[in-house]
Amino acid sequence: MSRNEPAIPPAIAEKLGHLEEQHARLVSELQDPDILADHRKVRERSIRKSALDPVVHAARAVRDLERERDSWASALASGADSELSQLARDEIPRLDARLRDAVKECLARLVSGDDERIGSVILELRAGTGGDEAALWTRDLLDMYHKHAVRQGWTFDILDLVAESDAGGLRSAVVNIKGSGVWAQLAHEAGVHSVKRVPATEAQGRIHTSTATVAVLPEPDESDVEIDWANDVEEFATRAQGPGGQNVNKVETAWQVHHKPTGIIIKMMEAKSQQQNRERARRLLVARLHEAQRRGREAQRAAARRTQIGSAERSEKIRTYRFKEGIVADERLPGEYNLRSILTGDLQSILADLAERETSRRLSEL
Repeated sequence: MSRNEPAIPPAIAEKLGHLEEQHARLVSELQDPDILADHRKVRERSIRKSALDPVVHAARAVRDLERERDSWASALASGADSELSQLARDEIPRLDARLRDAVKECLARLVSGDDERIGSVILELRAGTGGDEAALWTRDLLDMYHKHAVRQGWTFDILDLVAESDAGGLRSAVVNIKGSGVWAQLAHEAGVHSVKRVPATEAQGRIHTSTATVAVLPEPDESDVEIDWANDVEEFATRAQGPGGQNVNKVETAWQVHHKPTGIIIKMMEAKSQQQNRERARRLLVARLHEAQRRGREAQRAAARRTQIGSAERSEKIRTYRFKEGIVADERLPGEYNLRSILTGDLQSILADLAERETSRRLSEL
């Protein structure tokens, strides 16, 4: 990295400059008495400022290092005394290394800042092809995400389960996971997860392929999604279905919501309280509508590109878990990962590689 070479490409530097201007404006507005008197305005601006804080601080760190490196380079070029020149020769390579790391951090913050701000997701798992084995695989995936959440210190709240009574598996599960960086990590999990293994019911030892679908929905504030609850939503109490004793089918504790404009229907019945099921069904509806809006915006931005942002559509196979070889292969990555580690919730390596890939893709589009 030469002295005259900018640490950050001009186009990206210009974008960072605009973000810093926005940040400065938000800081100023949060000191305005008129805004401070309105808690909604304070909350809105505080959220926007918090999302910009990391990238602005990273950009400032790059500039500080760049100035320090250029100062030493100037001292070296000026023909200073031999002792100072030697100090400059020693210091410049160290500063160049730190500057490269700072630029990498800044660019990563630039393209992932919005993702990092989302601290709550709703994870939906559904058994796919494979009958009872697919239901068992769905339960295994739920256990895997639970173990990963525990490792990360996240909260893991099961909102709804539909059991496959014959085999002990799950037809579907809906989970709320909260914690720092939860969307930035788990967004990459959306898609079809395929497993190749010998089912417990297979007498001849043949390997079967089964699938489960994972959807990851960022949970927004209700204010982020406009819903006309009175006119657009039909909701009512209903009876739960499935195993659980006589009370399950006789008492109307389940809750169903139908969003008429989109046709989305959600039924929650895991909680024993009708009120809890109602609150969970509403939360899931908000998350699904928010996700539909997000995908719509991304599809518009992707119209001029060959590939769509966030390509992990629900119908797309993203990963295969091969029990015979003890490996996990992700369709988006070149390497292979240890199956036992992944299933015990150690997803850090594969998620970090996916995040790096996504960061590179987004940077190429800046």
